[in-house]
Amino acid sequence: MPPKTEHVPVVVVGAGLAGVALGVRLREAGIEDLAILERADSVGGVWRENTYPGCACDVPSALYSFSFAPNPDWSRAYATQPEILAYAQRVAREHDLERFVRFDTELRDARWDQRHRRWRLKTNRGSLTAGVLISATGPFGEPVIPDIPGREDFAGTTFHSARWDHDHDLRGERVAVIGTGASAAQFIPQIQPEAGQLLVFQRTPPWIMPRLDFRAPWLQRSLFKAVPQSQRAIRGGIFTMIEGLGLVAFVDQRFRHFYEAIGRLQLRRQIPDGRLRARLTPDYVVGCKRAILTDAYLPSLTRVNVDVITDRIARISERGIVTTDGAQHAVDTIIWGTGFDAPSRRAKVIRGRDGRSVIDVYDERPQSYLGTTLHGFPNLFVILGPYAAAGNQSALYMIENQVRYVVDAVRTMRDQNIAVVEVSSDAQEEFLAEVERRSQSTVWVNGGCRSYYQTPDGRNAGLWPNWSFEFARRTRRFDLAAYDIHAA
Repeated sequence: MPPKTEHVPVVVVGAGLAGVALGVRLREAGIEDLAILERADSVGGVWRENTYPGCACDVPSALYSFSFAPNPDWSRAYATQPEILAYAQRVAREHDLERFVRFDTELRDARWDQRHRRWRLKTNRGSLTAGVLISATGPFGEPVIPDIPGREDFAGTTFHSARWDHDHDLRGERVAVIGTGASAAQFIPQIQPEAGQLLVFQRTPPWIMPRLDFRAPWLQRSLFKAVPQSQRAIRGGIFTMIEGLGLVAFVDQRFRHFYEAIGRLQLRRQIPDGRLRARLTPDYVVGCKRAILTDAYLPSLTRVNVDVITDRIARISERGIVTTDGAQHAVDTIIWGTGFDAPSRRAKVIRGRDGRSVIDVYDERPQSYLGTTLHGFPNLFVILGPYAAAGNQSALYMIENQVRYVVDAVRTMRDQNIAVVEVSSDAQEEFLAEVERRSQSTVWVNGGCRSYYQTPDGRNAGLWPNWSFEFARRTRRFDLAAYDIHAA
């Protein structure tokens, strides 16, 4: 007789910050019959994977932490990767969460069993079933490398920023960086002094805003420890400031002039060369693409060993990069700063009632209900699904709101003896119609650029087109009336 398949009532996939928050809040609600599947050997998610030089958060530290686990010891206004990773691991440790995490366990297949009303999961360590499945893998788990002709022919060293090769010495090398997004803007100033020559291949210039980073003084940290309310007050002020970016994003683009003036002033102050400044000046509305907060990126591009190349890449040769103007750029190392596959293609292993995967459904059009559930996928919850990420707020704020909603859903199912919940088609379509309507005038759709904020046909790819406090209100309680339910 084959061994009986293990059943776990609640399975969380991913032990990044979202998985940690879920584990903590589920346990606080008395839900301890759970397992967290983590493919790596430690918690941390994207902050464990990204170790490139200069890696740091682009949201102020005071806001990039859980409300239930404030950290008075951030060393800087913007926390660095090692600090954020240590914070995630400390929270997991202090809440005794690691005993629920199954490390080195990767979900390889998840299928809804309609007959037995449960999820059947296959991992690299065996099979199990789950009553409720929660995907907390995040949208930025899988690095993207463009399929440029000749890429495989390159004889030098290549790696993505999210898979940084720390054993490779860049000193004196001819280094090409492809991409000028948030990660590249952080590591370029770090590697510029080492490289013999640094070629930055830019397709579209980002809006650069002042970062105003500083080392947190001892007195501030002492005050935060002695009077926690002071840190909450600072957090509230930063929340309000960042929330204000919604004025440009989805209220009225005329508010852009203030922010664009700041960006242009930053350019003029840090790039004295008019020709270089012209190449680095965006021609789209601020916020259409992700704006970057940095005080180090632009000055690094003015150094004598740096060249910003705006001609498109035609192909990669054995010894370098060929651009569409016919120029051949000899390089020793190529670093891909080309971002991530959002949404993560890891969702392709989760298949619902009709056998289609989550990615199959997303590829038709971005869809969800409150960015958290999906019709056709009973007892599945997704953190930072389509329309749960905010373009004007910390991801952790949105995650915490979703976590509260999911925990209340699981608790409701148990209190009311419900075996299956699935968002109704009508509720989901009503939500999508609202999102589509509000998205029409957003800067992400009508800002004059192309970005991962958009679908190939130019629609909102999944940002919440409203105030984040409105999302908090909508997810404060699990709204059972929006769901088709089946009793246990």
